[in-house]
Amino acid sequence: MTESQVLTISAITATIKQLLEAGFPQVWVAGEISNLSRPASKHLYFALRDSQAQLKCVMYRSSAERCPFDLHDGLEILAKGRITVYPPSGQYQLIVDAIQPKGMGLQELKLRQLKEKLQKLGYFSSERKRPLPKFPRRIALVTSPTGAAIRDMLEVFRSRWPVAEILLFPVRVQGDTAPAEIARAIRISNETPLAGYPIDLLIVGRGGGSAEDLSAFDTEIVADAIFESRIPVISAVGHEIDVSISDMVADYRALTPTQAAVACTPVRDELLSNLEANLSRLGELLRQKAERIRVRLDSIVRHQAFRSPLDGIRDREQRLDLLADRLLRNWQDRKSRYQNQLVTASAKLESLSPLKVLSRGYSLTQEIETSKIATTKELKIDQRIRTRLADGEIISRIEEVKPAS
Repeated sequence: MTESQVLTISAITATIKQLLEAGFPQVWVAGEISNLSRPASKHLYFALRDSQAQLKCVMYRSSAERCPFDLHDGLEILAKGRITVYPPSGQYQLIVDAIQPKGMGLQELKLRQLKEKLQKLGYFSSERKRPLPKFPRRIALVTSPTGAAIRDMLEVFRSRWPVAEILLFPVRVQGDTAPAEIARAIRISNETPLAGYPIDLLIVGRGGGSAEDLSAFDTEIVADAIFESRIPVISAVGHEIDVSISDMVADYRALTPTQAAVACTPVRDELLSNLEANLSRLGELLRQKAERIRVRLDSIVRHQAFRSPLDGIRDREQRLDLLADRLLRNWQDRKSRYQNQLVTASAKLESLSPLKVLSRGYSLTQEIETSKIATTKELKIDQRIRTRLADGEIISRIEEVKPAS
């Protein structure tokens, strides 16, 4: 073996690269995306795989920016590009130029991805949906001024609820400019005040058509406008089988524009009939209550208190006299008892008084100032004393004190 027969890794890789690029200058590859990466360069790196193998893929920024839908792991696609080799890793890879969804159209994929996005943002949440007003005074219609939908709704309003004021915001309901016009009309209707008209309810919609005709109501700009509306919104797009994104975001989904008009309005004639029935019923109830009150008043008038109104007072006066007499007798009995007790106590106290002894010939001698002399030792010369007898008293002065021997 000569040295010229030995190949370098670079040479082998370059040869394989030339062969692959020549053999697969343009191919369509079907597979499921995995390991999707979006570095700062805005290039996309991912792998396409099936049940038995995988293929590394690169989609450069210029091609990635033209992709009409979002890529994510698990999405099945058809990728167009050329096979080449990346020399530093020695791996073959697909340089992707274009992508389209597998098994569904592009519009269907974009619609599904938009629904998934709005679902995550809470646009479809039932908790945020508001009830419709029971008796709307002003209703705004965002629809085509020439379509069958507006004629059908106006006819329903005239027959069911002619008292409502209808404001029309004319827009195109299909075509490239339709989504922006519909969103702008919804936002204008939410301005306060709008020519002095506070709007109670907003109906957005159109009559039936193909999926392409209804596509304006499957756009993010219309969904945003409905979601941000402070006025309750009814979405009425197409026929019963058609369900648009605006139907899912709105506070109420009507199957058709005609059903939207029916759902938001009462029937005036039925209300008037119910009011008349209620008024009649109320009158009957008032008459029955008045009759019950009259019977009760008659019963009160016939009562003894009204026929002889002073009897009750006189009965109570008589009872008061009896109670007063009983109270007086009780007081006199108690007074007599207390008087007898007082006389007995006074006699007993009198018998114990030291002054009672004076009536038997005894006397009581006291010092004038202190009124206390117990022994001769307490007496002094020239001291004045008082001697009490049974019929008076004598004032004396001490000249000599002779204690008892």
